[in-house]
Amino acid sequence: MNYKNDKDFALEKDKKDSLKDFRTKFFIPQHKGEDKIYFTGNSLGLQPKRAKEALQQELDDWAALGVDGHFEAKNPWFSYHEMFKSKLAKVVGAKAEEVTAMGGLTANLHFLMVSFFRPQGKRTKILCEGKAFPSDQYALESQLKFHGLNPEEHLIELFPREGEHYLREEDIIAEIEKAGDSLALIMIGGVNYYTGQVMPMKKITEVGHKVGAIVGFDCAHATGNIALELHDWEVDFAAWCSYKYLNSGPGSTAGIFVHEKHANKPELPRFAGWWGTPPDDRFLMKKGFQPDYGADGWQLSNAPVLAMAVQNLSLDLYNEAGRERLIEKQKDLTAYLEFVLNDISERIESINFEIITPKERGSQLSILTHGSGKELFNKISEEGVVADWREPNVIRLAPVPLYNSFYDVYRFGQIIEKSL
Repeated sequence: MNYKNDKDFALEKDKKDSLKDFRTKFFIPQHKGEDKIYFTGNSLGLQPKRAKEALQQELDDWAALGVDGHFEAKNPWFSYHEMFKSKLAKVVGAKAEEVTAMGGLTANLHFLMVSFFRPQGKRTKILCEGKAFPSDQYALESQLKFHGLNPEEHLIELFPREGEHYLREEDIIAEIEKAGDSLALIMIGGVNYYTGQVMPMKKITEVGHKVGAIVGFDCAHATGNIALELHDWEVDFAAWCSYKYLNSGPGSTAGIFVHEKHANKPELPRFAGWWGTPPDDRFLMKKGFQPDYGADGWQLSNAPVLAMAVQNLSLDLYNEAGRERLIEKQKDLTAYLEFVLNDISERIESINFEIITPKERGSQLSILTHGSGKELFNKISEEGVVADWREPNVIRLAPVPLYNSFYDVYRFGQIIEKSL
């Protein structure tokens, strides 16, 4: 594509964009009477305009029906989570019975690791990426300690080569093969939060299984962002949040994937709750936990309906736009942002930043700033850019195809050039 750092070029791209109308379905924060340039969908997605309507429906049913809303509401609360299964399955490349909406991301990772991290004999180690998101680091460290294992000895962290910013596939594979039969679990972020690198999940899963390890992914930055095929890749488990690219609201209900090969294994240890039992049995109040089939067997409590109301609407918007169209635009939009940044860098000698995100990426570019990075971040923030600062010196930019435009990218280029 022959891009131009030009207003007319950006507007023409927007005019031809088949997803352009979806921007009107979201509230865009304002700055001095103009839309902010919102490039932080990788932290919190924007609010769909129908969110209040979705919430109001459940509030109205609660007001009118009280407890009877569990079975008589427009969207009965007893089976509320079931509305999400086919919608989530399309997003993550799964079968409906392999996914469920539940809990919070880190809690879900813990629940899944109760089942899938079972250190025995010499197979005791966990492999993850170095500089993983802190919550993942803490979860993995605490799981090892829970089993009486020292993280310094039993946690293998993968770091880029000296002078490089992201992991090479061959280095990841080599570390898995080197760990061999000492490896109990691979648990890696599907998209690295810091650099935006998309991990080679299919290959990691293949090699991990070859050495006898269980393979799981934190898909917080992957779900709704890149093309996931969790079932076909034979990933054992995955978990994600819903407030980033799925636009479900701050702290909204997360989700899990458990491959169908584990769907009917009641012998798997798990921390159980009554919502993890088959629906026909729930009100029998029987002693002795028997898990439901598939991912639903990892549920604990009934659905947090008010939190999930917006997620249901947001999943409809995502699937209406279509994963293929979203990914096509995402690649185009991110490539245009890269072009604009490189154009500015080539023309202005004093610029001192570099893009550290590889070509294997989703809706994110991370800029490593040298010197006065925080000052630059503060300047663009004052001009109406909503980006993301990550210590020690990275600005993360995430143009999201559902609501960002090529004109947003052009405007951002003008602002950052002026700020520099």
